[in-house]
Amino acid sequence: MSQFFPAMYRGGLALVLAACSVSAYAGNATKPEAEAMVKKGVAFIKANGTEKAYAEITKKGSQFSDRDLYLVVYGMDGSVLAHGANAKMVGKNLIDLKDIDGKAFVKERVDTAKAKPSFWQEYKFTNPETKKIEPKQAYCEKLDETIVCGGIYK
Repeated sequence: MSQFFPAMYRGGLALVLAACSVSAYAGNATKPEAEAMVKKGVAFIKANGTEKAYAEITKKGSQFSDRDLYLVVYGMDGSVLAHGANAKMVGKNLIDLKDIDGKAFVKERVDTAKAKPSFWQEYKFTNPETKKIEPKQAYCEKLDETIVCGGIYK
């Protein structure tokens, strides 16, 4: 580094590099942000109807996707109706999907939504930012015969 940058620039460059790496790492969403995103999604669905809302939720760069936080909407049968991180999942029935520990988290989500209007759920899933399987918590709200969820990685 010393052969490319004079001494007076080295300290500033190190600070810029450190700030960039911290801001890239510190980008995980929080529980309050997940709850707010789900509530925003539910309100959007109610105001705009399912066709427009599901298209918006699934659209790349949507207002319902922020860093590692995105919305997913399931039917009560486990079918994906909208997916903010992977449009290829829309239309698939994931009721039997299990996480790395064998937890049937979509079935659990559907069963819980039948009993509670809103809840948090823990499971493991691939983080779209890191591409690694990580512990995840999803906040979900039941809306008619659907479940709107947004999750955070721990």
